[in-house]
Amino acid sequence: MIRSIWVWSNGVVSMLLIGSMAIAAGALGIRSGKVHGWFARFWSRWLLFVSGTTVDVEGLEHIAPDRPQLIVSNHVSWFDVFAIAGYLPKRVRFIAKKELGEIPVFGRAWKAAGHISIDRQHLPAAIAALEQAARIMREDNSAVVIFPEGTRGSGEKLLPFKKGGFMMALVTKVEIVPTAVLGSRAILPRDSWRVRGGRITLRFAPPIDTTVYNEDNRNELIARVRGAMEQMLARPLARSSEPEQTRSH
Repeated sequence: MIRSIWVWSNGVVSMLLIGSMAIAAGALGIRSGKVHGWFARFWSRWLLFVSGTTVDVEGLEHIAPDRPQLIVSNHVSWFDVFAIAGYLPKRVRFIAKKELGEIPVFGRAWKAAGHISIDRQHLPAAIAALEQAARIMREDNSAVVIFPEGTRGSGEKLLPFKKGGFMMALVTKVEIVPTAVLGSRAILPRDSWRVRGGRITLRFAPPIDTTVYNEDNRNELIARVRGAMEQMLARPLARSSEPEQTRSH
């Protein structure tokens, strides 16, 4: 209980502070990826720290700073977002439902930082948002993060995947990095406000080349990405300090 109050209090304070800085930067015309990337990393690591959460990262060699990538991840907790934003070593943008952009302060900071909001009820607007995300990621070699399940799951198994993000990959031919977040559900489950400290493992699989896929074999691409994610979710957690693993606090 005390931990939860402490984390949520810090969440409000950090959102007001860093969100105001992001809004001010946008108002001044500062669009630097380094600036907004720092805002996202600092805020995420702040919340991870005060919650007593540590993050292990595996497969960082699959993240390329010099080309755009589409990060496709499972989603069971808000702490998935904090882990990815805090420890993905390149400019990151999230695609999420438009309601996030309507939250006071947070919504304005979200938009100022270049994240993408999608109106799921309005198909033309959703397509336009995906096209915008594709154009931006090609311009600055950033990573765009999608959660293909469309919502936070409540169990260990992946939910059915939605196809919108995969269509963006097919159109742009940007490679996909299957990603798995483990341990976050125990820290903050869906439909709960109680935060428990713990350990998150963030895994990146080898990138998947999308140039050999099109609308005709799109389902094969989706199955391949899903299979890679399921393998990472099923693999036992490593606790040793192996060379390919980065442990962060």
